[in-house]
Amino acid sequence: MRLLVSVRNAVEAQAALAGGADIVDAKEPLNGALGQVEPATLSSIAAAVADAAPLSVALGDAGKDDIAEGLRAAAGAGVAFVKLGFAGGRRVTIDLPAHSFLAGPALIVVAYADYARADAPPPDDVIEIGRRMNARGVLLDTHDKSGPGLTSMIPAAALRAFVTRARSCGLIAALAGKLTDDDIELVCEAGADIAGFRGAACEGGRTGVVSAARVRALRARLDYVTSKTVFTLPAI
Repeated sequence: MRLLVSVRNAVEAQAALAGGADIVDAKEPLNGALGQVEPATLSSIAAAVADAAPLSVALGDAGKDDIAEGLRAAAGAGVAFVKLGFAGGRRVTIDLPAHSFLAGPALIVVAYADYARADAPPPDDVIEIGRRMNARGVLLDTHDKSGPGLTSMIPAAALRAFVTRARSCGLIAALAGKLTDDDIELVCEAGADIAGFRGAACEGGRTGVVSAARVRALRARLDYVTSKTVFTLPAI
């Protein structure tokens, strides 16, 4: 299982790498669950990461954010993945054109555990959206970051079922949403390919500052848990 750490600037990106993150994810937490960073900030993060790790970028939600501008910035920065959610678009997302994502960064579609509150499609529908849009993977996250975390909202069996269905559709399966080090074993048991963190990697919570020491602790816990489990990690 790979460790993803969300960062809001180049300094945090360097801390994430120093702590052992496998994937660095550019996201502005003050702009929501999938808040875009400014293009200049993205460029500085990309320069800090360089070839040290894959870089992913939050595009926002197709129902309400300027996806085209964010996609252009991501492509220009040479990122590996873009994350796209569907809050506010429950009825229209299935018709989004796949051709927009055939070149450049690979697409990761984002499902929300609290999908009804976010007016988003249910997680199983997002898996189907991802399949139709030629996505590389699917992330199950939480939309309301003031609410409960993923593992409080979704039972272990349901997490395993989500991961299994995603993989059966040829998608990488990622889990995130206020995860802590105590959740790593549960995420591992669900079979996820990627575990995403922000708040647990920060001094001061989600809107605080990513700490290399906190990332290092997550890395150590993840390595310990996965050492007891046989994983076949997909190529990213």
